[in-house]
Parts: sequence; structure tokens; C-alpha cells
Amino acid sequence: MAQANPVYPVIWHNDHVRLIDQTRLPNEYGSAEIRHSEEMAVAIETMIVRGAPAIGVAAAYGVYLGAGEIETGDRGEFLAQLEKVAERLRATRPTAVNLFWAIDQMMKVAYHTEGSVDKIRTLLLETARTINADDIRTCQQIGDHGLSILPSAPAKLRILTHCNAGALATAGYGTALGVVRSAWTAERLERVYADETRPRLQGAKLTAWECVQEGIPVTVITDNMAAHCMKLGMIDLVVVGADRIAANGDAANKIGTYSLSLVAKAHNIPFYVAAPLSTIDFAIADGSQIPIEERNPSEVYQIGDTTLCPAGAEFYNPAFDVTPAELITAIITEHGAIAPGELSDRLKAKSAA
Repeated sequence: MAQANPVYPVIWHNDHVRLIDQTRLPNEYGSAEIRHSEEMAVAIETMIVRGAPAIGVAAAYGVYLGAGEIETGDRGEFLAQLEKVAERLRATRPTAVNLFWAIDQMMKVAYHTEGSVDKIRTLLLETARTINADDIRTCQQIGDHGLSILPSAPAKLRILTHCNAGALATAGYGTALGVVRSAWTAERLERVYADETRPRLQGAKLTAWECVQEGIPVTVITDNMAAHCMKLGMIDLVVVGADRIAANGDAANKIGTYSLSLVAKAHNIPFYVAAPLSTIDFAIADGSQIPIEERNPSEVYQIGDTTLCPAGAEFYNPAFDVTPAELITAIITEHGAIAPGELSDRLKAKSAA
């Protein structure tokens, strides 16, 4: 099996952050050098960095970069200005809960650290780097737990995925593609089928790119081919990522995931969501409370410089939809696979421990 160098989309490099510029893939591999918090906010908004865990890591570094831009030694004034930095970063993408989780972790450190402003800055960088390293380890654990629950037959599986929940969407290794990578390493994978994922084509551009880098067999299909492929017996299971999961197990992921789950149910095909526990928002009861980001309609009517639709048409461009818990076979986390209805019990057990 071919191996490639690991993909790390968010790297702390000396005094700045280096991001893989995902808007240039697959035709060009390049990086964006981020030295200021506003640059990080724009990079998140424009999807230079994307994927819920990767956004969280990037935002954590964004808080630190913002801390370095605040010119005061007064602790109270410093925290007030840092809160403005955090608010700017929180406003970049409303659906991905890892963004808010990571910023909250950084702000807790800032508020709870006693001593000088310089000490706060030092601990903020340490915290951001810890969030980064923890996410890579978490994704590897998700991959291993996913491998352990894969169907025993056939010996080599055909896995369908939607959007990109790979190394590019995390700090490295991936969630849904982490399961794929673990299956490939264990020689349990025959082929990945990647939905193209309109309108931004993350599956065609990014998931396929990651698989090609590592020699993992990948076939790109259009989003409306999934039912046909399942009917022909070409798909053994579906695994996707998530940007936010409600307490009852409803999961928000890239638009088109909900329809894919319905098709999988109709064909009796397991449908898994792979995500870290930080993606679960226990503060909301169900998926109806998950905010759904709407993006620029140009993503629908235009690809590159080519306009697809006639003038005068109207457009609707929600970036995510919500898959009901009853359509999800299990949620694969760093602590194992959990039935959606058992999430609250796991939280209570964790709190009691």
C-alpha cells in the first residue's frame, strides 16, 4: 500500500500559523501564512481552513495571535480586548461547535490565569498547541474505534462518504476518513466512494485528493448517484463527519448528508457519524436548535469563472442539514461507538467519574 507524508492543515511555525490553503486544492498545493487574528478570521470565513475540528484548532491559534496584538500590560483591559478577538472569531462560522469549544477553552485559560499579561500569552500558546496535538490523537482513536465496529463481512468493504472529514478537516488523520485510513491499514477496505458534495465539491476536490495521496482506491460519484450505487450493491456502509451533534444524537453535517442517511436506511446500509466528543453540544436538546449557516449564493450558480444558471433565477444555499438520530447507526468517538440515544447517559457517567 502506498504511503504519503501525513497531512497537517494547521501548523504552528515559529511565530505564526501555517495553513494548507484548501481553496487551491487539488490543482495546487500551497499554504497561507497567518500572523494576525483578523487574518485567521478571514481564513475561516473563506474556507482556506475548513472542517469543524480544524476550524477549532485554527481559532485557538487565532485567539493567541490576537493576544499578541493587544498593547497593554493591564490585565483587565487585556481581557476586555481579548474578548473582542474571541467574538470576532466566534462570528466566522455559526454551525461548527468545535469553533466555540476551542475559543471557550482559550478564554478560560485567559480568565483563570493569575499573574502578568505575558504569562497569560504564554499559557494561551501552550493551550492552543495542546488542542492541536489532542485533536490528532483523538482522530486516531476515532479511526481505531471505527475499525473495531465495521461489519465483519465482506472481508474488504466499500465505504461511501460525503464532503471531507479527513486530515484536511481536522488537525490530522481525520474523523470519517480516519475510519477509512484505519480500515485501509488493516486491509479491510476495498474502495472509497466519495460524493462530490455540491456546491463546493469538497468530496471531489479534497477527499479524493487525500485518498490519492495515500494510494487509497477512490471513486468520485455525483451526489445524486448514491441511491443507484446502493441499489446495485456497491456500498457496504456510509461514514460521515459532523459539525455539531445535539444531546439527542441529531447531527448537523454538510448539506446532502440527511438525504444520504434516508437512502442508506431504505437500503438497510449502516450509517455512521464519526466525530470527537467536543462536537457534541449537550446544551441543545435536538437538531432543531442547531444554527444552519447560509453561504453566498454564488457557490450555487457559479463554479470558478463559469456561471451555471440564467440571470433572474433565485438561489438558496444552506451549508448544512441535520440528520435525525434515528437514522444514525452509531456515533464513533474517541471513547468508542455510542448509540445516539445513549449520549446523555454517557455525559452523566463522565460527569460522575
